Amino acid sequence: MVRPPPDDATPQRADSVASAGTSPLEASSGERRRHRLNPTGNRQLNTAMHTIALVQARDEGPGRVYYQRKLSEGKTPAEARRALKRRLSNVLYRHLIKDQLKLVTGTG
Repeated sequence: MVRPPPDDATPQRADSVASAGTSPLEASSGERRRHRLNPTGNRQLNTAMHTIALVQARDEGPGRVYYQRKLSEGKTPAEARRALKRRLSNVLYRHLIKDQLKLVTGTG
């Protein structure tokens, strides 16, 4: 599902988020400032992230707490789900970097 970077490359967060299709694009109209998710990138990864976001928003845990907080901030359910997907992609990125460092250093 997620391809690790080559040994000589460390992925950048922006690249990781863009490849997952969770980077925000401005979709504002008039006074209302909105963002939508980038429709490009790895569609399989984006589908997996969407499914994870739906489950995390539905079930008890930190994902649901974050989703509910976004709703209480006045976000629509779709906007709150987009924010959760972005947060999940950041968590995934941190795990990829951690795993890459373990491979490079030979620990773990």
